[in-house]
Amino acid sequence: MAEQRGFIAEDSAYAYGFGAVPVNESHTRFRLWAPDARQVRLELEGQVSMLMGTAADGFHELTCPCAAGTRYCFRIDENLCVPDPASRRQDGDVHDQSIVVDPSAYEWQTRDWRGLPWSESVIYEIHAGLAGGFRGVLEKLAELKDLGVTAIELMPVADFPGPRNWGYDGVLPYAPDSAYGTPDDLRSLVDTAHGMGMQVFLDVVYNHFGPDGNYLGEYASDFFRSDVKTPWGSAIDFRKTQVRRFFSENALYWLEEYRMDGLRFDAVHAIQAEGWLPEMARFLRDRIGPDRHVHLILENDDNSAALLGQGFDAQWNDDAHHVLHHILTAEAEGYYSDYAEDPTADLVKLLAEGFVYQGQASRWRKGARRGQPSAGLSPLSFVFFLQNHDQTGNRAMGERLTSLCADRPEALRAAIALQLLTPHIPLLFMGEECGSREPFLYFTSFLDRALATAVREGRRAEFAGFSAFSDEEERARIPDPNDVQTWEMSRPGSLHCADSVAKGWRAYYRGLLQVRKQFLKPHLEGVRSIGVRELGKFAVVAAWRLGNGSVLRLYCNLSREDAPTPDDVSANEVIVFASAKQSDAALRKGWLPAESTVATIESMSSMPVRTRRRR
Repeated sequence: MAEQRGFIAEDSAYAYGFGAVPVNESHTRFRLWAPDARQVRLELEGQVSMLMGTAADGFHELTCPCAAGTRYCFRIDENLCVPDPASRRQDGDVHDQSIVVDPSAYEWQTRDWRGLPWSESVIYEIHAGLAGGFRGVLEKLAELKDLGVTAIELMPVADFPGPRNWGYDGVLPYAPDSAYGTPDDLRSLVDTAHGMGMQVFLDVVYNHFGPDGNYLGEYASDFFRSDVKTPWGSAIDFRKTQVRRFFSENALYWLEEYRMDGLRFDAVHAIQAEGWLPEMARFLRDRIGPDRHVHLILENDDNSAALLGQGFDAQWNDDAHHVLHHILTAEAEGYYSDYAEDPTADLVKLLAEGFVYQGQASRWRKGARRGQPSAGLSPLSFVFFLQNHDQTGNRAMGERLTSLCADRPEALRAAIALQLLTPHIPLLFMGEECGSREPFLYFTSFLDRALATAVREGRRAEFAGFSAFSDEEERARIPDPNDVQTWEMSRPGSLHCADSVAKGWRAYYRGLLQVRKQFLKPHLEGVRSIGVRELGKFAVVAAWRLGNGSVLRLYCNLSREDAPTPDDVSANEVIVFASAKQSDAALRKGWLPAESTVATIESMSSMPVRTRRRR
C-alpha cells in the first residue's frame, strides 16, 4: 500500500454558513439566505412551524431542538415550502423535504490518510449511476487499482431531478443524490478507496443550476444576474459575498466532510466572477493546510494559464483531445475545424507547451482569441484524455473511439500509448480500458413533460449544422435524453472486462500503466519538456527531462505511412514500450512504422554516446 499521508488530527469544525448544522446531539442550527422574503418559517417533521429570526445580510436563522435524521423544509412568506438549498440529504427528490445530517456520525477507518502527490495521479472518470451507485463504484475499486488507476473521479453527484442524469443538472449542491445511495455510502466509498491507497476526486458544478428544482429565484433573486446569460440561463452573481461563500463552503464541505482528495471544477469559463476562483483556492488551501495532498483541477475553455499558478494544480486539456481526435478520425466539423489546418504542428505544440491555443484567433469562435501562453508550465499542469463524458457524450450518437477507429485499431493503440506515457496526468473514461463499444449518450429523467420535450428538441437542433444531421429525419435518430433506453444503452456492457476482447484491451492499458509506474512515476517531480520534433505527417518525437536527469522520449507515428527517425537516436536509449510488433527493432534501424508509438529512457550517464541510424 502507498505510504499513508492522510489526516493527522481533527481540527475544530468549520462554521458553515448555510443549511442545517447540528450544534450538539439534540440541537441543530438552521440558516437560509432569503433576502427577498419578509419572513421564513422552519417546518420540522411532526412539529408546529417556527418563525426564524432575521440576521444580517439577508439571512434567516434559528437554533432549536432537532436531532439528526429529522425532515424539514422552509416556508417562505406563508406561500411556498422549499427544500434547503444547502440540504445535506433529501427525503426523495429535489422538490421533497431535506434531512438533517450529522457528519460526525460516520466512523472513518482511514483517519491517517493524507492523499497522494499530484504527480502520482492516474485518473478514472466514472458515472456513479451507471456503475451501480456508490456501492457499485466501491466494488470496482480493486479492479481499478490492479489496472494502475490511483484516482477515481466521480461525475457530479449533487442532487438532480429524477433518478437518471449526467449530474450537470444538479440543484442542491450539498446533497449526494439519493439514486446513488446515502451520504454514508459515499463516505464508505471514499474510506475504502483511501484504505487501498487510492484517491477520490469529485466533479462540482458552480457555473449554473439545473432547470428543475431550483427555488432560489423565488426568495433570493440576488443569487442571479439579469444582465448576463449563459447556455443554461441567467448567470450566477458571484459579485455577491453570500454567493461566493455558498460555493466556497460547498467546495470545502466535500473536502472536509467527505474527505475528497480533490475537486474538478466544471466549465469555469462560464463563471462571471473576477477574482473568485483564486480567492476560493486560497480559502481551501488555508483551511485544509499543508498536511494533506488536495488537488484542484479546472475545466476552462479559455485556457487561462495564469490560474494554474494561483492555487490550481491542472486543467483538463481539451486541445490535446481535439488534436488527437482529428488525427485519428479525420473529423473536421465543429470545434475540430480549429485543429484541421496543421494538426502535426498542433501535436508538437501540445506535447512541448501544453495548450495549442495560447492567444491566437479561433475560426470556430468566429475570430475570438483564446488562451494564454503555457510554455512555462509543468507538463503536470495538463490532464490528458482521449475520451471523457463531454467529448463522447456530446456527440449526437455518443460513439466511443473503439467504434470511430474500427478501421485503425493500431493507430488508436499508438495514441493510447502516447497519452499514458507522457508526463501529463492521464485520465481514462469508464469502459475505455475494456474497449467498450457501447455509446455514452446524454441522458436525463425530467418528470416535467414540457421540459423533457424541450431538452430533446433542443439537443437535436444543436446538430443541425453538422452534415450527418442536416436532414430532419437524420436528427430524429438522435436518442431522446429522457428515454430510459438512452440510459440503458449508455451502460458499458464490458465494464468489468469479462470477454476476451475486453480482457485484451485491459491487458494493454495495464501494461502501459505498469511502464508509467516503473519509469515515470518516481521521477515526475521537476519534469520539463526539452523539445519536440516533427518526423513527418502526424509523426513526432517528444523528449522530457525527468526529475532524476534521465530523458524520456516518445516516438509517435499516427499516420498510415512509415516515418524516418532522427539521425541522432542514441544507442543508449532503452526501449521500455512499443505499441506494435517490430516497431522497437525498426527504431534501431532508423525508421518508425506507421501507427505506432515507442517509448525510450536514456539515463544521464549514457547521454554523450550517440550513433547515427538510417533506414
